Amino acid sequence: MGKTVVTNRKARHEYHIEETYEVGIVLQGTEVKSIRAGRVNLKDSFARIENNEVFLYNLHISPYEQGNRYNHDPERVRKLLLHKNEIRKLIGKTQQEGYTLIPLKIYFTRQLVKIQLALGKGKNLYDKRQDLKRKSAKREIQRAFKDSQVGRY
Repeated sequence: MGKTVVTNRKARHEYHIEETYEVGIVLQGTEVKSIRAGRVNLKDSFARIENNEVFLYNLHISPYEQGNRYNHDPERVRKLLLHKNEIRKLIGKTQQEGYTLIPLKIYFTRQLVKIQLALGKGKNLYDKRQDLKRKSAKREIQRAFKDSQVGRY
């Protein structure tokens, strides 16, 4: 993986991540320049499979300042690039109850924009609470271990 531009931090809190895929994305004109500048938002975006093709919805790429009339619609639907066998596999899994496709991060590999797409299942409220408890307990253990290490010298 190359330089990460943006991550969807809320996705791991909201979903159990089953599998991840590295996918390409079809972009227009000045969209790459806006992504390079970090003017992209993954917050409410999701992917959907239609006619054996994968499309990304609600990905907001802000218009490029120097783009003038060549700018694009910031909320347009964008096509994702996957192999046919990966798409067939995803069709089978997303038809199961509760599975959805969520973008986790956008990054550059060489000069190409890539998206890490995840197959996830929505968490229930009690799952989120358990994750928070586990996280805080781990933090307390780290803090206690660090405090015990300081007094040894």
